[in-house]
Amino acid sequence: MTKELLERIAIREAIENWAVWRDAGDWERFATLWHPEGVMMATWFQGTGPEFIRVTQEGWSRGVSILHFLGGTSIDLAETRAVAQTKMTISQRGDVDGHRCDVVCTGRFYDFYEKVDDRWLLRLRQPIYEKDRVDPVEAGVKINLDQEVLGLFPEGYRHLAYIQTKIGYKVKRDMPGLTGRAVDELYARGRAWLESGKL
Repeated sequence: MTKELLERIAIREAIENWAVWRDAGDWERFATLWHPEGVMMATWFQGTGPEFIRVTQEGWSRGVSILHFLGGTSIDLAETRAVAQTKMTISQRGDVDGHRCDVVCTGRFYDFYEKVDDRWLLRLRQPIYEKDRVDPVEAGVKINLDQEVLGLFPEGYRHLAYIQTKIGYKVKRDMPGLTGRAVDELYARGRAWLESGKL
C-alpha cells in the first residue's frame, strides 16, 4: 500500500470510531479522537471536544437519544492536514407535542483533520445539513407542527431543530445546507486549511 492510501485508511477509521464510540458512550476512547484545539459545531452545541463530551453525557442522563449512521467518504490530503466529507444520517428520538417521534436528518460531516504524532485528530467538525423529516413512532398518529417555530430554521434541518428546541436546546439558525452562502464559505475554509493550515 502507498503511504497516501494508509493515511486515507487512518482518517476513515478515525471518522468511523467517532460515530461508534460516541453513540456507544465509550467516552474514554471518544476523547482520544479530538485535537487539543478541536471544535464541534452542531445544531444544538458549538464548542470544544471536551465540552461536547460533557454536554452529550448530560443529555444521555436526561434521556436524549441522538444516533449517527455513516456512508461514503471523500478525503482531500495535504501533508499533515486533511478535509474529509462523509455522508451521514443523524437520527433523534424524542417527544413532539406529546407524541414519540423520530427525526432523521441526512447530510455530510465536513471535517478538518490534522496529523499529530502519527495520529489523525479532529480539529473541526462542521456538519452540512441537507434534508430532514419527522415521523411519529406510533402508527396512525398525526402531529401538527408549530409552523412558526418550524419556519425559524433552514430547510435542511428544520425538523431536527424543531425537536431540539422543544426539549430545551438553543439551536443555531445559520448552519450550512446543501447550497448557499454558509456552505460556500465552509468550502473556502476547507481550501484554506489544506493550502495554508489557516483555520
